[in-house]
Amino acid sequence: MAEIQEILAKKVGMTQLYNELGELVPVTVLAVGPCTVVQVKTESRDGYSAVQLGFDEKPMVRANQPQIGHCKKAGKGVFYHLREVQVEDATAYNPGDIITSDLFTPGNLVTVTAKSKGKGFAGVMKRYGFKGQPASHGAHKNHRSGGSIGTSAYPGRVVKGKKMPGHMGDEKVSVKNLTVVQVQPEQGLVLVKGGVPGSKNGLVTIKKIR
Repeated sequence: MAEIQEILAKKVGMTQLYNELGELVPVTVLAVGPCTVVQVKTESRDGYSAVQLGFDEKPMVRANQPQIGHCKKAGKGVFYHLREVQVEDATAYNPGDIITSDLFTPGNLVTVTAKSKGKGFAGVMKRYGFKGQPASHGAHKNHRSGGSIGTSAYPGRVVKGKKMPGHMGDEKVSVKNLTVVQVQPEQGLVLVKGGVPGSKNGLVTIKKIR
């Protein structure tokens, strides 16, 4: 059976623990699943193979009729979050199947994807790490400026993608090759080494690489 390699989780926060060598390791705690298979997409019917997972059950009084009808076949209620994940053989799954943190074992390498914290409007020094302008020698109130953005007579315009002040954060970010340090299946927790994007209680996607 082709296993699902990707699952939804919530970021609980950060802590630290000691490994076998007595080294202090910073870890992020993720509340992984349980995720319910809501819909199965097959090659013959949909042109690709995937399953749709539901995560974080929603009270029925907060759901509308289309949501209730869509999740009815799974028979597990309705969910705040629905995500499709690709799988080699989707026919191995049925609506109502439960995917849990048992998917992971200590030592696995994973990719964690989430929406980063929004920082609001930021200048180029904070947003991109620019050095800034000189602090003296005639510099006048432009110490944190990005400098010239022009390109002379040709092409005579600001090129696309120019690093300038603007909205920082609040975008999809993936951190690759994080190591699973510990799995607590009873609580549905997975502890990964290092930090992951987003704020506490934020939705994250965790994908097993190997």
